[in-house]
Amino acid sequence: MVNSMENDENKKGMFRAYQVAQEMIKDRLEDVDEEAAKEMGEVAGNEVIVARGAYDFIERVFSKMDMPHKVVDPSAFEAFGPSPEQIVFLNCPGKVDKEGVRNLRNFVEKGGFLFTTDWALKHVIEPGFPGTLRYNGRATGDEVVRVEIDAKEDPFLKSLIGEGDDPQWWIEGSSYPIEILDKNNVEVLVRSKEVKEKYGESPVFTSFNYGKGKVYHMISHFYLQRTETRTERHRRTGSDYMEEKLRMNSARRAKYRRMGVDRSSLGEVEAAYSSSALMGKVMYEKSVSLKEFRNNEL
Repeated sequence: MVNSMENDENKKGMFRAYQVAQEMIKDRLEDVDEEAAKEMGEVAGNEVIVARGAYDFIERVFSKMDMPHKVVDPSAFEAFGPSPEQIVFLNCPGKVDKEGVRNLRNFVEKGGFLFTTDWALKHVIEPGFPGTLRYNGRATGDEVVRVEIDAKEDPFLKSLIGEGDDPQWWIEGSSYPIEILDKNNVEVLVRSKEVKEKYGESPVFTSFNYGKGKVYHMISHFYLQRTETRTERHRRTGSDYMEEKLRMNSARRAKYRRMGVDRSSLGEVEAAYSSSALMGKVMYEKSVSLKEFRNNEL
């Protein structure tokens, strides 16, 4: 258990770590996959909708990425369905009424991308996309767990995540473990043996195709508010992780020093980098999907 002062310091450290991690993603892709870097940048601000939540704050990360986005109340989906060219990020708890769920389902079916976190599993995924995922009924504790990212079969993630990475994931109290119902069509890119041992299910980050669109869902929250320094490596500085990941020169080192990279631990930056890599994957896939969508419209 951490006290309130320690918790505030953890949150400050993670906020700074996300700033560093977002910049690292851009630099890493410039080093190893310029085409993917270009694709990520082609999702325009009017195509990104973030629905406010009480527990997750994806919009804070977008602000630090300088990514234009529109923030709406989740009740907005009760009155209209987004355009299939858009991508919707639904922060936890993700409560919308039956009409809102219907509109979001139709949005995905026509080609939209939907990204949900934690309690939206019960509020949106189960009623809107039955037979894919469900809450297994065993709420978690507030803790940090090790995760394993399966990047081997994913070219985009493979360019960002290496075998030496040892990321951690913050699981908030009362998070919903994800049970896979449709094992043939649901892809699991991030798992946790620790979550499996404690709560019966290992998936952390999942996705599945629905109609012409795609749904992503993860346990807990995208914006990780704390981590832990479990190993000597995790206790090293953020610049050590930067040196592992990037082709460094004096200009880059100076840039990251100005961002305060050494005021965050390697463990904090690694956790933020890993979740940011997953967000990058979503943006990359949406950009590719948009091109296909628009070509089909011609």
